[in-house]
Amino acid sequence: MNILAIESSCDETSAAVLSNGTILSNVIAAQLIHEQYGGVVPELASRAHQQHIVPVVERALTDAKVSKNSLNAIAFTRGPGLLGSLLVGASFAKALALALQIPLIEVNHMQAHVLAHFIEPPVPAFPFLCLTVSGGHTQIVLVRDHLDMEIIGQTHDDAVGEAFDKSAKLLNLPYPGGPLIDKYAQQGNPLAFRFPLAEMPGLDFSFSGIKTAILYFLRDNTKDNPAFIEQNLADICASIQYTLVQMLLGKLKRAARETGIHEIAIAGGVSANSGLRSALTQLGREQGWTVYIPRFEYCTDNAAMIAMAAHYKYLRNEFTSQEVSPMPRLEF
Repeated sequence: MNILAIESSCDETSAAVLSNGTILSNVIAAQLIHEQYGGVVPELASRAHQQHIVPVVERALTDAKVSKNSLNAIAFTRGPGLLGSLLVGASFAKALALALQIPLIEVNHMQAHVLAHFIEPPVPAFPFLCLTVSGGHTQIVLVRDHLDMEIIGQTHDDAVGEAFDKSAKLLNLPYPGGPLIDKYAQQGNPLAFRFPLAEMPGLDFSFSGIKTAILYFLRDNTKDNPAFIEQNLADICASIQYTLVQMLLGKLKRAARETGIHEIAIAGGVSANSGLRSALTQLGREQGWTVYIPRFEYCTDNAAMIAMAAHYKYLRNEFTSQEVSPMPRLEF
């Protein structure tokens, strides 16, 4: 069973080949053009996908040593994501599946992030909780089976990835700023500055308040000392990261207590953050959890996770028709 998977939900074009549940290749083409604009420009992203998709797919097939005529299905990200970007991947997948006369499999991008944990061992035992954190989503997911998932907590406004990137912008750091906050935080004191922890009912999150607090904090301190940010950059980054991580893990700890589940995983782009990975590992030891953290290449958007999700859908004959269209706000 050979599956070609395509991921094009935002600003990375990726293709992967899976054979009988094993990833043979995973090729990712990043889009550097967005750096000069301080964020992803949807129109430019879709144009870049058009330029990258053919060479990326060809490279994935070559690396896997699999010909297109030996493929059994084509998988693609249906959503959520940017409409223009999703259209490129969906259109290419539909055309190739039609030409080869093989099944088409649609994949939910956020479910695929969770299933990235099944790309290589060790894999979580069911049921488990997955904290899925990215630029557009912050969710606590109860995972009962490969394709049986339920969101039990999520953000009401910005995602934690946005909080990182927008905080970085306030610090005059270039895009993408989240990884830079992580880099500087490693040399700083996480308790140097205090920021408020937003309180939301249940297992939900809110990150808009901390952005406002950081804005006012920087405004007040640079008023008398214009060099305040430069002189305290590492400590500011460490304090911001510490606060955001505490907000995430506080809710995750509550979710584990309420559900009685001790199999805990993280997924999504922000799960590459070293502060979050370290803090979760430490919390896991304290709470007696079994913690699962994916390799860095499977944290960010990639087609290997799309292929893994498609693998389980293929086994259940969950195929889609040529009439399928992208859904930018696709939910579980």
